[in-house]
Amino acid sequence: MKDPQIGAVQRELSVVVPVFNEEAGLDALLARTIPVCEAEFGANFEIVLVDDGSTDRSWAIIAGHADASPNIVGVKLSRNYGHQLALTAGLKLARGDYVFVLDADLQDPPELLPQMLAKAREGYDVVYGQRIARAGETVFKRATANLFYRLLSAVVDVSIPRDTGDFRLMTHRVVAHFNAMPERFRFVRGMVGWLGFKQIAVEYERDPRFAGETHYPVRKMLRFAIDAITSFSTIPLRFASLLGMGFGVAGLLALVWVGVSWLSGGVVLGWTSLAALILILGSMQLMMLGIFGEYLGRMYMEAKQRPLYLVDEVYKQPDMAAGASAETEGLQRALSS
Repeated sequence: MKDPQIGAVQRELSVVVPVFNEEAGLDALLARTIPVCEAEFGANFEIVLVDDGSTDRSWAIIAGHADASPNIVGVKLSRNYGHQLALTAGLKLARGDYVFVLDADLQDPPELLPQMLAKAREGYDVVYGQRIARAGETVFKRATANLFYRLLSAVVDVSIPRDTGDFRLMTHRVVAHFNAMPERFRFVRGMVGWLGFKQIAVEYERDPRFAGETHYPVRKMLRFAIDAITSFSTIPLRFASLLGMGFGVAGLLALVWVGVSWLSGGVVLGWTSLAALILILGSMQLMMLGIFGEYLGRMYMEAKQRPLYLVDEVYKQPDMAAGASAETEGLQRALSS
């Protein structure tokens, strides 16, 4: 197999982990992940830890593990770009025949790798984890997540499985096709769904976060939902037309009612209701302008063609005694291209 960015595939497995302020859980993450990888692939694997502009000691811990093990690759981005772009950076670097995506909070168990590998070896290109239980999450979080997945299924044209995240195992060819997709506003699980190929679910119970606090408060969850819907659907734009037609029909019916009342000698009352209708119509118009603006803003940002992210540093041991600087420079170029 050939990697269009890096060259020959050098690992059987790449584990990609975006990291943002996870100093309390990184040691536990690697203590659980490394034995699972060794049991399946011996020493022929790599764990790519992408530091997404952490402000704690995450990068120092990553560098320490990279010093101690040739299987650890640390990638430090120039600032915080967000989970989806940090994951994209890790996937761009991955050199494995299989690529295993994990979050650093250990809510998704790395011990599920053998079961996912078994499915991949049956011929599936994508094996994704599907949650049947979500421990440690509030009722509000579970309810909003359930609403999000149902709404997403209703409005997008791509098959995106419900109750799934980015926790998945992919073949190298899927990752290569993913890396060729240039869009800036990324919804990774939707992009992988759009690629197609043979995909299958592995059900599991999601654990509570190992340490620290969630990095997805309500504001980020809402932004993520908007990214997902606008990246894969034009239904919000169609909704504007349908809403306009609906209010137009309602206006004509109201006009008929006013005419009939006037002809029959009745007095048409309702200034309060009229004012309320004007406010409703005005807010609907502003909402539709906001939807149009969201799509237009995305086109404007895409037209700039800026890099998705910038890499500050790649930290790893060389695969051989010589060539460390050349290899690191090659990885830097691959990530920045």
